Amino acid sequence: MKTLAYNKRATFDYQILESYEAGIQLVGNEVKSIKANRASLKGAYVTILKNELILINAHVPHYQNQPTTSFDPDRSRKLLLNRREINTLIGKKTASGLTIIPIRLYLKSGKIKVEIALAKGKKAHDKRHSIRDREESRNIQRKLKQF
Repeated sequence: MKTLAYNKRATFDYQILESYEAGIQLVGNEVKSIKANRASLKGAYVTILKNELILINAHVPHYQNQPTTSFDPDRSRKLLLNRREINTLIGKKTASGLTIIPIRLYLKSGKIKVEIALAKGKKAHDKRHSIRDREESRNIQRKLKQF
């Protein structure tokens, strides 16, 4: 599986509880643009609208080799999951105050998929703790390289 876009802030700002694989409804040359690694999930989130999951603020720029038409790179895109998975996500989100975020876009057997996760927001002290852990692991790796 080739990763096409990754949301770096997702793992820093949120604690990932469960992850799901979803298809994404794309139009026109968005597929070519995503396969050219030009998509961005920075600031993207998933919302519920009429019992459907909608990806909001995912930036997919216009494909360069096509003539320009009316194209909105930040439009809302429908996520494709089984009805049972959608119902469980909706139930868990509303019952416990969790959020649904996209983690990465990837290619699986020729189709573009989105990994979405049910997540809980981290507090400031949790973020400081993860920064400290990351710096400690870097220092350990540096020390191991010296020996």
